[in-house]
Amino acid sequence: MRRRLAYTLGLIVVVIAVIASVRAGALTANGPYYAWPAWAQKLPAATRFVVMTNWNSEAVLDRETGLVWERSPDLQVRTWKSAYFHCRTRMVDSRLGWRLPTVEELASLIDPSQPSDALPAGHPFTQVSSAGTWSSTTRDPFSNTTADVVEFSGTSFLVIQHFQGSSLQAWCVRGGQGSDAP
Repeated sequence: MRRRLAYTLGLIVVVIAVIASVRAGALTANGPYYAWPAWAQKLPAATRFVVMTNWNSEAVLDRETGLVWERSPDLQVRTWKSAYFHCRTRMVDSRLGWRLPTVEELASLIDPSQPSDALPAGHPFTQVSSAGTWSSTTRDPFSNTTADVVEFSGTSFLVIQHFQGSSLQAWCVRGGQGSDAP
């Protein structure tokens, strides 16, 4: 009886240890695409961003935030309303559910410690414009004429307002909370 009890307890301890090591490794390893997002964690680009090969390598999982980004934003410039609807109808590897990111989500990609690029060193993104990227964030929902834009330039980024009739780049994102833009 004691032998059976000791064996059972030993087995339980081994199972708990294996589960704990798998969970801890999932936070820092380039492993499966399962995100354990925690905005409080700070991951290096090599483990933070995972190019999703099962999405034709057209999407990138940000393991820090749990968001999925287009790997290459469309180079076509659009008005804010056109960018909003472009993302809402965007299909990447047969998947809908894309949207314009909030200004905070765009800003979460910035690494101000980088000397020549606002994005983290080793990031997998291509075609990111320094001229300005639309966000879904509007400051005056009643007038509906301006929206926040993030400009990635060198080691800094700017958040500025642009008239929604301006033509800028859209960088679509999937997941997260987002916002219901008017």
